[in-house]
Amino acid sequence: MTLRTVDLGSRGSVLTTTALGYGAMSIAGAYGPIDEQGALNLLHEIYDRGVTFIDTANIYGLGLSESILGKFLAGRRAEFTLATKCGIEPKGEAGQRGTNGRPEHIREQIDLSLSRLGTDYVDLYYLHRPDPQVPVEESVGALADLVTAGKVRTIGLSEHTAEEIRRGHAVHPITAVQSEWSIFARDVERYVIPTCAELGIGFVPYSPVARGLLTDRFSPELLAQKDTRHKFPWFFPENLGHNNDVAAHARELAAEAGLPTAGLALAWLYAKASAFGVKISVIPGTRYAQNLDELLTGLEAGLAAEAISALDELADQMCGDRSFSPTWVSGGREGLLPRS
Repeated sequence: MTLRTVDLGSRGSVLTTTALGYGAMSIAGAYGPIDEQGALNLLHEIYDRGVTFIDTANIYGLGLSESILGKFLAGRRAEFTLATKCGIEPKGEAGQRGTNGRPEHIREQIDLSLSRLGTDYVDLYYLHRPDPQVPVEESVGALADLVTAGKVRTIGLSEHTAEEIRRGHAVHPITAVQSEWSIFARDVERYVIPTCAELGIGFVPYSPVARGLLTDRFSPELLAQKDTRHKFPWFFPENLGHNNDVAAHARELAAEAGLPTAGLALAWLYAKASAFGVKISVIPGTRYAQNLDELLTGLEAGLAAEAISALDELADQMCGDRSFSPTWVSGGREGLLPRS
């Protein structure tokens, strides 16, 4: 298959990639077990469907995701747009990690990532989270040095506020901002998305199907004991039943539109991005090729204005925040979280 492409970024720092990418946290077992051969088989399925934008990070499985990708990319590196990240301490468990945006840490981590990925450059390198102890200008300056060194082609910021994005962009052009954005998680629409549109920065939504809630087969009983989602308020026992009921409304709207719910979620995102005037490449993660096929239905699907309006009402009905800590995401630091 050949998927449509999108140009992320501007000002001489443009990255052309597929409008649908793959978030490779899943191949490190964040949402349930998958062995290395299963992960490699899945990556081949993704490639066969025309998805050539792959997003990973040094902390996904503490290097495991990058290492598996390195094996898969051997002999075909040039066919892919590859993004990875630094800035979260690569140790400990999710929800308990600190940040590190010091230039020496950034320089150290890119070399470790390149070694695991089996390549001498990445197409997009993100600061995964801002470090409150290090000015964003200093961290972005270190990322810019990696561009000069040829180890990185473009740079990005992840879960940064509109103000942080502006400050970083003044040091070096930011090609893409990555944050959570979905029918259920919309805080970025207040400040971050308009800022990206104004500055010509691309946007890369992660968790576009709300960590599985916006799919047809989600069931609370399917969450494994070690599933990372247990750490997120949407999935707390006191919230999950209600939130699954909210998701049921989205499933009904998907059926009316003749789409899988995952496809509906992506179609909604593309429609909203167009309305804001921002270019996006969406990076859902999955362990199953069947799920990818459902996601692909949203790539070119159009939604009626009535459906978009109905979906727009669902975010305010969710219980709990999108993150385990409001300070961990841009909306929390912009005063848009928490919410009951």
